Amino acid sequence: MAQTQQQSGTLFNSLTMGSKIIGTVIADSDIRIDGTLEGDLQCKGKVVIGEKGVIKGSITCQNAEIMGKLEGKATVENTFALRATGIMLGDIKTQTIIIEANATFNGTCAMAQQPAPAQPSKK
Repeated sequence: MAQTQQQSGTLFNSLTMGSKIIGTVIADSDIRIDGTLEGDLQCKGKVVIGEKGVIKGSITCQNAEIMGKLEGKATVENTFALRATGIMLGDIKTQTIIIEANATFNGTCAMAQQPAPAQPSKK
């Protein structure tokens, strides 16, 4: 697995095409999967699964963008985006979901309600 610096200067991790990991991956920053992960992924940032990427397991992250295949469970704190080339087979728990035309989704989705805005106190 490589750690790369984006143009913005922030670091992200990547699993390149042709690479395979079996086990649990824990990432403190964003991660892009273009290879195969058989196991769970815990990320404090954004998870991107590229068009050739595959995860067979659960992901837990802040945001997710799926262009490849995810078989398992996704727990995403903010936004889960399933792009047109993406395949999601499993359950999603998120606050916001985006599913593009031609994407494949077979599973369930539970969406957390956003907290109500605070009401000004009356005196």
